[in-house]
Amino acid sequence: MRTFLGMILGALLLIAGVYIHDSMSTSTDANGQVAQAGSTIVNWDVASNDWNAVKARAREGWVRLSSK
Repeated sequence: MRTFLGMILGALLLIAGVYIHDSMSTSTDANGQVAQAGSTIVNWDVASNDWNAVKARAREGWVRLSSK
């Protein structure tokens, strides 16, 4: 159980760290007025669309299972 909880916590910390890194590297406040357009580690628009697709498939699966 501790291993499973550790993996979940590690994944959440990794995602939070990458999100913070990406938001700091693209923020003009963090890098001053002459901030260069840095590349982000994650394409957050694609990740958001994929997450919405996963949620929709899970919802459809749940409806299909609960209707039987």
